[in-house]
Amino acid sequence: MSGSSPERAEKRRRVLRVLDAHGVDAVLLQSHPAVSWYLDGARVHVSLAGPPVAAVLVHRDGDEVVTSANEAARLVAEELPAGTRLHEVPWHGTLTAPEDWFPGARSMAIASEDCVAAPLRAARASLLPDEARRYEQLCRDAAAVLTDALSRANPRTTERELAAGLTADLVRAGAEPLVVLCGGADRLPHRHPLPTAAALGRRAMAVVCARRGGLIANVTRWVRFGPADPAEADAQARIAEVEADVLDALRPGLPLADLLPVLRHSYPRHGFDAQEWTRHHQGGPAGYAGRDPRLAPGVPDLVHEHQAFTWNPSAPGAKIEDTVLLGPDGVRPLSVDPRWPVVRVRGRDRPAVLER
Repeated sequence: MSGSSPERAEKRRRVLRVLDAHGVDAVLLQSHPAVSWYLDGARVHVSLAGPPVAAVLVHRDGDEVVTSANEAARLVAEELPAGTRLHEVPWHGTLTAPEDWFPGARSMAIASEDCVAAPLRAARASLLPDEARRYEQLCRDAAAVLTDALSRANPRTTERELAAGLTADLVRAGAEPLVVLCGGADRLPHRHPLPTAAALGRRAMAVVCARRGGLIANVTRWVRFGPADPAEADAQARIAEVEADVLDALRPGLPLADLLPVLRHSYPRHGFDAQEWTRHHQGGPAGYAGRDPRLAPGVPDLVHEHQAFTWNPSAPGAKIEDTVLLGPDGVRPLSVDPRWPVVRVRGRDRPAVLER
């Protein structure tokens, strides 16, 4: 297991403050972001598309982890922090009724995770030092995987071949490929181009969302075979300015929802259609979920110091996406590979298009 006892103790203190604020005795953590965060990045999935195979009851006297009997041995041997109190239910049992597997729960006022979702997001928003180091290494590894795969590609490479290489390299790096998108020249109007048998052609976009230790790195990169098209290069430069606007606006204590008008006004300011922000989500805080939460009207969250973000402004044929950390000295990109070409945008190195 990654993580340390002081890290776990701090996470527990944060959750106990949530209990105090809501006047309850316990909370049942059931989602991948909450469970994996609280258990130091434990892999609590079997199917990437399925719910966690474990839940955690955090109460004032301790923590109780529950899983099905067929998962218990693996979790104890490979995933759970030392000293975890583990309860087992039959494979056909439920993880959502703590009174069935922990008798002490019968006298507790237990909040569901949904009832305290926003405070729990706030509890995990500010990354602890060891978390930030693990996250930065994951982001660097994800960026390196994209560099390797796109450096091997050529115009005849198919989207599926590129996706296969990305997936294999991520797994070799110990990460779970949650999202792998590849779009060649003919499919770039699609914001989420699931890989097909089409050849990449003269330019392509590749996207990965990779999870390791519960944390998720989100990275997009572009490759071009041959000379740049001036209109395409101009659009890519302008979309980087949209990202720069939201990066410049980040500061601790700011209501997250206040960043949506920043993005909304940024598109027309940099020559894009004023409705462009409505055609794809714009990103948001990152960490133990791809976006935690996704920026949308009315989100109640605040911006925190030591919080990670991934913004992904996009327009037809143009997109930028990197995972960054908001520290005391401002924004620092995490998904960095020194081999990848960069351009300077308002004092920051931002990913350029790889020319082949």
